[in-house]
Amino acid sequence: MSLADPSCDSAPFFSDDDDDDEGAGESEGGRRRRAAEEDGVGAAEGECPSGVSPRRAGFIVAVLCYINLLNYMDRFTVAGTALLFLPPSRSRVGRPVLEVTVFICSYMFLAPIFGYLGDRYNRKFIMCGGITFWTLVTLASSYTPKDYFWALLLTRGLVGVGEASYSTIAPTIIADLFVNEKRTKMLSIFYFAIPVGSGLGYIVGSKVDDLEQDWHWALRVTPALGLVAVLLLLIVVKEPKRGAVEARPEHSLQRTSWLVDIKALGKNRSFILSTLGFTAVAFVTGSLALWAPTFLLRAAVFTREKAPCVSENCDNSDSLYFGVITCVTGFLGVASGVALSGWLRKRNPRADPLVCAAGLLLAAPFLFLSIICAQGSIIATYVFIFFGETFLSMNWAIVADILLYVVVPTRRSTAEAFQIVLSHLFGDAGSPYLIGVVSDALRRSESYLWQFRSLQISLLLCCFVAVLGGASFLATALFIEQDRDLRCRGPWAVRTCSSGHELFGWLPP
Repeated sequence: MSLADPSCDSAPFFSDDDDDDEGAGESEGGRRRRAAEEDGVGAAEGECPSGVSPRRAGFIVAVLCYINLLNYMDRFTVAGTALLFLPPSRSRVGRPVLEVTVFICSYMFLAPIFGYLGDRYNRKFIMCGGITFWTLVTLASSYTPKDYFWALLLTRGLVGVGEASYSTIAPTIIADLFVNEKRTKMLSIFYFAIPVGSGLGYIVGSKVDDLEQDWHWALRVTPALGLVAVLLLLIVVKEPKRGAVEARPEHSLQRTSWLVDIKALGKNRSFILSTLGFTAVAFVTGSLALWAPTFLLRAAVFTREKAPCVSENCDNSDSLYFGVITCVTGFLGVASGVALSGWLRKRNPRADPLVCAAGLLLAAPFLFLSIICAQGSIIATYVFIFFGETFLSMNWAIVADILLYVVVPTRRSTAEAFQIVLSHLFGDAGSPYLIGVVSDALRRSESYLWQFRSLQISLLLCCFVAVLGGASFLATALFIEQDRDLRCRGPWAVRTCSSGHELFGWLPP
């Protein structure tokens, strides 16, 4: 299969406008194709430029999606157990909140290291090593005694090694397998795993805790599935050629130092502004993930629909319901965001950041209503949470796509790591703790009324942050065309970047 064959989903398209000028010698289109093949872009017959067949590329995405699902299941398994519902003291916002905060901090600080390695070494083996370590440490954390919470914090912090090695690298592999709308669709499949996996974490955590009456067993589910993930990585995943599907073979890409990469990313306005918008998404989702089930329980206690939780054997049905809602809204949100973005791209090249902005700005009023209405109707609260999370989930795949088409292939892992650091540092690494601290500061007594009311007021911060995130994406729309075109300059460039359709080919310097 030649590079000009459009049947290959990951193959670039070359212009053959001059192919009919054979009488005057070799056409310009022919010279372009020959030059590309001499530079190593061309693939053997039946292959794609990435060195991976379309069928195998699909299997690779499925494996990466499965691992992403496990990562987020494991992250929120503890949050689904009854430990989350124990009332915090004034000096502590709760053990599960501290556990998740420690995990995210380690994940955040390790991401740049794996971003650096992912741009320079074999990504498959980096992921294998990281996920193997993650599986073993997660299993070890399930055997920590109840009286040694520091040991649980240590092991959960080490879990960040596995996630950092995976989350910074996996999207760049997908970027090296597909282009155009195909890439967006594959990224949407990959990012389905974030909200769906988070919801499954709540479901698994709550149900296993109910069955075994011990939250330790909830942490033993994902390690077994993690070993399967490592085997699938070794057998199915193949390292693609970097930038080849974008007519940018690895030997034609100029590698620069890490400091130069960071400086270049700092000047990329679309990348910085979209990262700030995504930080708002992380802030809101992190806050809801840790505090929404507790808030729902306190609302039910305030309205006398449920008894208060005073031991580890509590009614954690709110975690189960919230997990189901998160799974469904995640699927609907990601799918609708990608579909709407794809439809609008044909009419507006700024469609991606505009859809992200709309998602956050629409999520804010629904989240506000869900918080305010909790004291009157729990059913109405669940309905508003459903719509709020659906609009919030519209961002996941689109933000990743924006990063990939405004950053050159040799800096993508670093860019992913940089985005992870910023979004977690100012997002979900501290937002659950901040919500808890504000709630404790507002609480005037230990009555059920003030436990509910103080948390209700503190959660309103999420609505304000969502509006700020929407403003960041609106600002991204001002620069997205210019930054996309800037990335496309050079001998190997995108023909129609400004239109939003990446048709790659050889352009003379």
